[in-house]
Amino acid sequence: MTDDGHSRYVHGTAPDEQRRLSTLNDLVNESSLRALRLGPGDRVLDLGAGLGQLTRAMARAVAPSGRVLGIERSAQQIAEARRLARADGEEHLLELRAGDVMALDLAPDEWGSFDVAHARFILEHVPDPQRVVRAMVRAVRVGGRVVLEDDDHDVLRLWPEPAGLYDLWRAYIRGYERNGNDPYVGRRLVELLHVAGAAPARNEWLYFGGCAGDGRLGLFVRNLVELLEGARSEILTAGELNGARFDAAITATRAWGERPDAALWFAVSWAEGTRP
Repeated sequence: MTDDGHSRYVHGTAPDEQRRLSTLNDLVNESSLRALRLGPGDRVLDLGAGLGQLTRAMARAVAPSGRVLGIERSAQQIAEARRLARADGEEHLLELRAGDVMALDLAPDEWGSFDVAHARFILEHVPDPQRVVRAMVRAVRVGGRVVLEDDDHDVLRLWPEPAGLYDLWRAYIRGYERNGNDPYVGRRLVELLHVAGAAPARNEWLYFGGCAGDGRLGLFVRNLVELLEGARSEILTAGELNGARFDAAITATRAWGERPDAALWFAVSWAEGTRP
């Protein structure tokens, strides 16, 4: 945790991490958008907009009369999101605004005005997820929906197990805890909605995985390896593993991705509530 009370974002915003996040968006956005069930005219607040790919997909879904406001803390992420939107001729579709989800700053007439407030992969990176969800409930109109998507890192399964990977994965998870974050927040989403004053209405898992021969496994392996390599310095500094064990696990995971019987299973926790 930083001196100002904020948790530290474990992944960072370096160019390699931007590329990984872009690939991850390509993999999971379709299922997220389908579960959101947006319609033309909806007013949407998207917290932690990141590179903006999902935010723009939302904007396309609610066009032409809807509105999407994306909030993002990282200046680097906003700059890249705007560049990507311009490149696709979609800069006009949405508003991207700098802001901190831990201290959400909306205009007086924006509070209570949104049909949907959405946050994905955000609650696992903040020291007080409940505070974020309370603000989301306040941001939507009566009857409006609050949608949470986040990780429970305990559900990752690879089979056959690559040698050393789970020791490395557990070391990665403990990094969240050192930074004041909850790597298991996905299992808490319905509780967070209830405590924030929303009426929980729906929960499910959005499947995120692949197997040999499906044409997708290589992307998932790449995402997993780059995710772990991005946390290498922190894991080694904490003394969780030494460099040799880290490198051996990464090598084993890459090789595992070439097996004809490899299968990766993961799921994003998804929950929805409404403002009474």
